[in-house]
Amino acid sequence: MASTSITAPTVGFDLDMTLVDSRPGIHACWVELSERTGTYVDADLVVTRLGPPLEEEMAHWFPADRIPAMSGLYRELYPSYAITGTLALPGAREAIGAVQAAGGRAIVVTAKWEPNAKLHMEHLGMEPDAVIGNLWAEQKGEALCEHGASVYVGDHTGDVRGARIAEALSVAVPTGPCTAEELSEAGADVVLGDLTEFPGWFSDYRAGCLPARA
Repeated sequence: MASTSITAPTVGFDLDMTLVDSRPGIHACWVELSERTGTYVDADLVVTRLGPPLEEEMAHWFPADRIPAMSGLYRELYPSYAITGTLALPGAREAIGAVQAAGGRAIVVTAKWEPNAKLHMEHLGMEPDAVIGNLWAEQKGEALCEHGASVYVGDHTGDVRGARIAEALSVAVPTGPCTAEELSEAGADVVLGDLTEFPGWFSDYRAGCLPARA
């Protein structure tokens, strides 16, 4: 099969449970929010369904008229309670580095509030070329198109939908709430075990050894 080398691509990455394991930090933040408001929140349950916007999770615990205020309080608490407890997932730094070493751009496109997403990158010493926040599922496609991303890497079926909107290759990792089977069924073009497999896959992708769309 004839192949065409793909040079200097832009690759988008999701944040929570794709690049970082934010469960410990998010758990701590929700516990503090619960204590401050006197509202019961099952933080253990919350961290099993990361991905959608904060307001969707808030709706499980607070009435609609309190969601804006509680979301604002959560975001204020976040830097103090969620940043230091968050860890880089295996292969995250190497995945970003593989794209940049190839002359490409690695961008983060996440549903997380953008200032807090940037704090994660700074704390962990990761240096993507851009961090774009406050976007979920299909909305992510807007940023991917704006930045010319040809690949989007995520852990959620919503990330697959975002890649589709941008007509980008959907690369999925089952390191979050969605299984490999769920990601495949949602239409992911590639499912890796985790990001440690990304540099090898990316090398083959750049060399044109893989089809543009499975």
